[in-house]
Amino acid sequence: MAGVHLLALLALLPSNFSWSAVCLMLVMHFVTGCLGVTLGFHRLVTHRSFQAPKWLEYILVFFGSLAVQGGPIEWIGLHRHHHAYSDHDVDHHSSTKGFFWSHMVWMFYEVPAKQEIPRFTKDISGDPVYEFLENYFLLVQLALAVVFYLLGGWPFVIWGIFVRLVTVYHITWFVNSATHKFGYRSHESGDRSTNCWWVALLAFGEGWHNNHHAYQYSARHGLEWWEIDVTWMIIQLLSALGLATKVKLPPTLQKSKSV
Repeated sequence: MAGVHLLALLALLPSNFSWSAVCLMLVMHFVTGCLGVTLGFHRLVTHRSFQAPKWLEYILVFFGSLAVQGGPIEWIGLHRHHHAYSDHDVDHHSSTKGFFWSHMVWMFYEVPAKQEIPRFTKDISGDPVYEFLENYFLLVQLALAVVFYLLGGWPFVIWGIFVRLVTVYHITWFVNSATHKFGYRSHESGDRSTNCWWVALLAFGEGWHNNHHAYQYSARHGLEWWEIDVTWMIIQLLSALGLATKVKLPPTLQKSKSV
């Protein structure tokens, strides 16, 4: 973790800067952070808030694995565990233990929640694609780095791998930390989750976290018209294309949709 952050600092050297490298970082940030982690890992697989063809699910999970936040089975299992025990003692990144604990410090400890992963991932364990990405996501990232180097040298590697990883890391972690501390609450969800507008903008709609904890199954997190939710817009597009079906919404929104 320290190495990834230190290597990202190499982007400050003028020799490692190019606008094409920055554009690569932004594109890969969207692909891995939004399409992969937020849309694929989170809303599609963890919560099954909508259904998609298996080939599309595998593509999105592959994109999520490129974010190097652990393999897909571990990520999904830990997130389901978090929702089961949010802000209780057994929650591995409980906000009751402090902002920095929930943001990233918990990852440097062998949290008991990891032993519960098999119980929370019975639907995906044994799937050969998930198992491959779980075991080899670091090798896949190394192969991606080689491709970037061949395409654009070290600037592509520094920006496309390390700067992008650090950016996606902290934006994802803000959902664990900031959205249990800053913002407002629209629902009583049994935990400290909040709706934080700036995390929502950074994390493609994931910052409407109190809404999400109140309706974990919902494909839409920004429940008010002014709660911008980019990931929900993508799900709407997929639905229009026939690639997202059985889209789940809270009762009030589901009722208004059917009227």
